[in-house]
Amino acid sequence: MTDSCCAPSRGSSPPSDPTPPFRQRADGPPGLPLVALPGGSFLMGNPRNDGYAADGEGPVHAVVLDPFAIATTTVTVRQFAAFVEATGYRTTAERDGWSFVFAGLLPNAFPPTRGAAAAPWWRQVFGANWRHPAGPQSDVAGRLDHPVVHVSWDDAQAFCAWAGGGTRLPTEAEWEFAARGGTEGTPFWWGTDLVPNGKHAMNVWQGQFPQRNTTADGYLGTAPADAYAPNPYGLFNVTGNVWEWCADWFSPTAYAESPRETPRGPASGTARVMRGGSYLCHRSYCNRYRVDARSSNTPDSTAGNIGFRVVMDAEAAEGRPGRCCATR
Repeated sequence: MTDSCCAPSRGSSPPSDPTPPFRQRADGPPGLPLVALPGGSFLMGNPRNDGYAADGEGPVHAVVLDPFAIATTTVTVRQFAAFVEATGYRTTAERDGWSFVFAGLLPNAFPPTRGAAAAPWWRQVFGANWRHPAGPQSDVAGRLDHPVVHVSWDDAQAFCAWAGGGTRLPTEAEWEFAARGGTEGTPFWWGTDLVPNGKHAMNVWQGQFPQRNTTADGYLGTAPADAYAPNPYGLFNVTGNVWEWCADWFSPTAYAESPRETPRGPASGTARVMRGGSYLCHRSYCNRYRVDARSSNTPDSTAGNIGFRVVMDAEAAEGRPGRCCATR
């Protein structure tokens, strides 16, 4: 991946079947409100030179998108549990028996385990998965409205295949268009201040990373998927909280080579795009909690700060319960 401090790479397990042999729903993901966006033209990329050159956040370029509908939140534990209950699906982390957990979420007496080479605060924890986000001693009781984590890109694809109704992961361009909420050029949809008007607007690291988190924003790990105010399009937590998988293969030169209309990323690659940052982002080491920041990871990678959000094509979402509209 581009930077293992953000979310470590597994890079070891075989991919899941993107079209698993289970019964597909007809109407799209259950319990996920969608907002219909009109598409159109916007400026994609970072004009401020405050990112990382290797991430390829430029050049800023005009993109034209077709209308689409996007979930207002990431997929929650409750929604992912409905998928697993209906299909018996086992995630990458469950099949492999482990995932990466941030060391600060583990009990003090937790036995030593292997850390990520470039980021020792990430620990390989056997028994960590979406049901046990901080290791086998943890569970998701009281966290059903939080984003599901420890899901690989392959797992997200499997959820989309089951949800049916044209459910899919967003392209990187669709994600940024929606995350910006109609704004352009600023690092956050609300402007430039990390804490606008002295009020926390997203779940990121507060304090000195990785030793001390003051939890001034209210959370040590994940926050509920609908925490904080939504952006002008009605989307929650488009920055901070959890990284969100996108459909595209990652390339640092993608923007320079991208077509203007409905870009879908490179034809191939080794890592998939992730957007939005997570609860571990801090300006001292990972200034990627911005609407124009990019990162990536191998499709089989899982960690306690990786989740996903889904979209549907406009035609598929038309008339679906829970669908609403946004205007620019």
